[in-house]
Amino acid sequence: MTRDDILDTAAQVFRKKGFHGASMADIAEALGVQKPSLYHHVKSKQEILLALLDRALDMLIEHIEKISSQNIPADQKLKQMIRGYLSALAENADLTAVLLFEHRSLDKKTHTRHVPHRDKFEALWRDVLMEGMKSKVFQIKDVNLTVRALMGVMNWTLTWYQPNGEKSIEQIADDYADFMLKGMLK
Repeated sequence: MTRDDILDTAAQVFRKKGFHGASMADIAEALGVQKPSLYHHVKSKQEILLALLDRALDMLIEHIEKISSQNIPADQKLKQMIRGYLSALAENADLTAVLLFEHRSLDKKTHTRHVPHRDKFEALWRDVLMEGMKSKVFQIKDVNLTVRALMGVMNWTLTWYQPNGEKSIEQIADDYADFMLKGMLK
């Protein structure tokens, strides 16, 4: 049993039961080990949660940075970032569900440690919006509010998206990008 095995299993258990509903015994049982064996590798559920949040953010930052650093117009970049982000959410649903829905379960000290990492991810989105404003591709009144709205729309997708549903995650991403870039007005 490796730390990665523990984190993968914990993500599944947290997604199914929620952080507060899951116990270390649940994680140990899902791993097929005794609870004391689990404590040999990790100290607490908080440690596991923070490690999962870090893992998710590291993966997402790496993925989105590759797109955001491209030398293409901001609107094309944003569209690719939306597509890349939603694809990453769907492909890593257990891990990203923990990031999106369980971060509130961090204790105060651990939350303080997590916030700069989250802010680094959100800055990637702010930067592309600012780039678009600077190049006069975007007209945005409040960049921070726009980032929160965009994140809210995309993050909520994880609660209803079905891989075998009517639309692929790429089609949904393209629809979101059209909505964000073109709005609803005729």
